Amino acid sequence: MRTNDLILQTVTKVILFIILLFSIHLFFAGHYYPGGGFIGGLMTAGALVLLLLAFDMKTVANILPVNYRIMTAIGLLFSIGTGAGALLFNVPFLTHAFSDVYLPLLGKTSLHTAVLFDIGVYLVVIGVTMTIIQTIGEDE
Repeated sequence: MRTNDLILQTVTKVILFIILLFSIHLFFAGHYYPGGGFIGGLMTAGALVLLLLAFDMKTVANILPVNYRIMTAIGLLFSIGTGAGALLFNVPFLTHAFSDVYLPLLGKTSLHTAVLFDIGVYLVVIGVTMTIIQTIGEDE
């Protein structure tokens, strides 16, 4: 028997975006303050777990048709590729490059390869966490 989860579902729809925005803030703040790809990925996975608690797995799979194992693989490619890319330029592993460029809408902006590494970590954390949660919560 399914209980009436109208209040939980309504609150989840609002809170989900707040949590996702905060996780994006943590991701981008990670270069100068505590945060980064790992904690941003955990916050995003937490938002998705809240979505799974409010709705069932089939509904969430219809809303977000994401294969989290592929997400993990893509994240690993980003992280390893960014780290190993330094070896192509004969510098130590995980040495990151940065440059100041002028972007039309943003003006003078600093671009770092560390952001690509953090994107990889972000995707790996979301992918692994959600794979574990979905595996535990599957019906047999």
